[in-house]
Amino acid sequence: MTPELMEQGAQRVEARNAALAAMAGNTESGGRSAGFGRLKLDNEVDVTHGRILYLESVNVSFDGFKAINNLSLDIAPGELRCIIGPNGAGKTTMMDIITGKTRPDSGTVFFGSTIDLLRYKEPEIAQLGIGRKFQKPTVFENLSVFENLELALKMDKRVPASMRFKLDSSQSDRLAEMLHTIHLADSVSRQAGNLSHGQKQWLEIGMLLMQDPKLLLLDEPVAGMTDEETERTAELFLSLKGKHSLMVVEHDMGFINTISDIVTVLCDGSVLAQGTLAQVQSDERVIEVYLGR
Repeated sequence: MTPELMEQGAQRVEARNAALAAMAGNTESGGRSAGFGRLKLDNEVDVTHGRILYLESVNVSFDGFKAINNLSLDIAPGELRCIIGPNGAGKTTMMDIITGKTRPDSGTVFFGSTIDLLRYKEPEIAQLGIGRKFQKPTVFENLSVFENLELALKMDKRVPASMRFKLDSSQSDRLAEMLHTIHLADSVSRQAGNLSHGQKQWLEIGMLLMQDPKLLLLDEPVAGMTDEETERTAELFLSLKGKHSLMVVEHDMGFINTISDIVTVLCDGSVLAQGTLAQVQSDERVIEVYLGR
């Protein structure tokens, strides 16, 4: 999450009613039939069909290289899905597509049953309720932990409103709760640049959570962490499960074993295997291309 994207994502989506009305009746099957008579409301994430994210037959090529190859995948509301696979499997490109950074050559990408993500730009997708954390933590290092979280509050970021802004009691309570959630209650006044690598990761996750995302995409969140930080990050993710949907791309099998219910293995831009960690670890195809013998 770059600072620019965070600020853009905090702004309200404007003038979308006409485009959204044209999508009324779309379904998680990609709009091929009416969504059981449900009309889409502005910015509503319709999960009545049991899926918050739905990709079908997605393809992306870069200079002749097929980075995503007929990829189909779906995630349930409140699910914590782990994505694994070798380098070049398409994991990052998949997240680029979901967040609007990359446009697919073909396929369907829906947020809930009715929001066609391919109609939106990156800041608009962030505003719809999809947060993304990149591998390297991005925080405002010259500001305190508290100030970073305060800046990330979901509010009107235009200059006049910002000049008049003052925390109310509910916002103060939310900030205090978030500090405990991300294990930084004892570091509220510390300058973000003085935090450890793991603490910076937690702070950025907290900044994303201040935006009330429905879906979080997290790219190798425990890379470079100590064992203790990795354990506390697992606790954090498990506490978020059910309240948010999470897609976690990671290589640390011990961490995945702690947090995962379902693991999806990508290879050559498509799903190679899916199931519990034990199931995919025993899959001969996964062993051959990723885990080794």
